[in-house]
Amino acid sequence: MLHSISRRKAMTLILGGASILKTLTSPPVVAADFNGKVYKSPTCGCCTVWVKMLEQAGIDLQITDLESLEMIKRMFQIPDRLQSCHSAIIDGYVIEGHVPVKEIKRLLNEKPKAIGIAVPGMPIGSPGMEQGNVKEPYDVFIFQNGTQSVYARY
Repeated sequence: MLHSISRRKAMTLILGGASILKTLTSPPVVAADFNGKVYKSPTCGCCTVWVKMLEQAGIDLQITDLESLEMIKRMFQIPDRLQSCHSAIIDGYVIEGHVPVKEIKRLLNEKPKAIGIAVPGMPIGSPGMEQGNVKEPYDVFIFQNGTQSVYARY
């Protein structure tokens, strides 16, 4: 005994099956641990490398390319001596420059009273500034309302 089904029901079954198949064969979507926004120059390669490192570590960043970051640095209250080539806001904290993921996650977990953390300049060997085995020592600073102190040493 043959059953006939309407064209509409057949299409619903086909599309439903396709949707289930896509769900089963797609890679799982992993939610980011943290979200943020990074401001950088459109031509800065080291900034792009740093962003990829953070995304691989579970920090999802929306990228905004700007020709000048001067206004952003003023708005985020980043002291002149702590400035670098890119600025980010993650979970309400300013992250300035090539800060290692370890220190960003420490900051986000400890939640100290601070504006943010920074790696001034562009030290060789910092995340995104790798040059083989060459590494310059550098500090990660924590800053708040005119005060700055060393948060970590590398």
